[in-house]
Amino acid sequence: MTRRQSVGVKVGGIMVGGNAPIVVQSMTNTDTADIDATIDQISLLAEAGSELVRITVNTEKAAAAVGPIYEGLLKRNINVPLIGDFHYIGHTLLTKYPDCAQALAKYRINPGNVGSGTKRDERFAAMIETAIKYDKPVRIGVNWGSLDQALLAHVMDENARLDKPLDTRDVMHNALVRSALESARQAEKIGLGRDHIIISCKVSEVQDLIRVYDLLAAKCDYALHLGLTEAGIGSKGIVASTAAMSVLLQQGIGDTIRVSLTPEPGGERSREVIVAREILQTMGLRHFTPLVVACPGCGRTTSTVFQELAADIQDWLREQMPAWRNKFPGSEALSVAVMGCVVNGPGESKHADIGISLPGTGEELAAPVFVDGKRLKTLRGNNIAQEFKNIVSSYVAGRFDVNEVA
Repeated sequence: MTRRQSVGVKVGGIMVGGNAPIVVQSMTNTDTADIDATIDQISLLAEAGSELVRITVNTEKAAAAVGPIYEGLLKRNINVPLIGDFHYIGHTLLTKYPDCAQALAKYRINPGNVGSGTKRDERFAAMIETAIKYDKPVRIGVNWGSLDQALLAHVMDENARLDKPLDTRDVMHNALVRSALESARQAEKIGLGRDHIIISCKVSEVQDLIRVYDLLAAKCDYALHLGLTEAGIGSKGIVASTAAMSVLLQQGIGDTIRVSLTPEPGGERSREVIVAREILQTMGLRHFTPLVVACPGCGRTTSTVFQELAADIQDWLREQMPAWRNKFPGSEALSVAVMGCVVNGPGESKHADIGISLPGTGEELAAPVFVDGKRLKTLRGNNIAQEFKNIVSSYVAGRFDVNEVA
């Protein structure tokens, strides 16, 4: 695939757009004024792999908390760039709380929630001028749930005068794109450089997102933030986000992504980070951690041994990556297969860098292990899981140790 060329934007220490890898980001759902809880959640998101983290800055207490949150993260040696999400009174908060304006690595502005009429232009300009003052990039984030109603009415009036008017949905798409681009150009006129502007046009339906970003990508070279605004909960949210973003990413559209999942009761906020990384990795766009190929199971695999081992190995690989990433660069692209019987097990294991084929129902209690397409040995007994992990560890050390290569 050919990646759409966009202007690169530096957000803290992370490059978004240009030729940089697609960046994974997320957002907290804590009360930002609760400093300790917010620091804890940002830490978890960063540890899960979020390269940028957005926080709500909606009140004076929240704005006052941003500086202490930033300092608290530094004390934990967490340097993830923070994005401030502003609506309605962002112009006031950024002016009144300079520590907040300085600590944030980027500001998110929703043109539909800045104000109306002359107040809209004044407030928008105030936020852009603050960004210029502190040398901060801005995401101009349009959302179809809060689209500028005056602009929408104007676009609808224009459409009504056409010989062949577009349908209502197409008008909405055009209005979203127009709002984003007009706001971006207004920011440039005020003095914000193109290398400080990221754009998003968020909707919650898959086909709408694809259409809007097709239009947007054809009309500009700004860096683009990609994601459904309300993807949903559980499998629905995961499937919708994957379906929408995969189409666009395959077309080379998107410089940074967020999977906006509603957490399940008791679920971790970091789940959305894992899903975003898996989208990029399964598409071959980035590598973060070795992924396990495992069969779905059938009547031949009534034993749960291979299911438990596949889950165990996947979790174990994620746990190893913080150490492996520095010590064994390249190991994040490792392919591992955990298969359940002799039908496809040996073949799939041979295609992986390293794989194991467990016995199915009624088969001999033996598990052949394949390394680089060749059978290495057969494991037996009650310690197969640990023995296989030991083989994987030895393989990684032998193949990816930079000192060994040198």
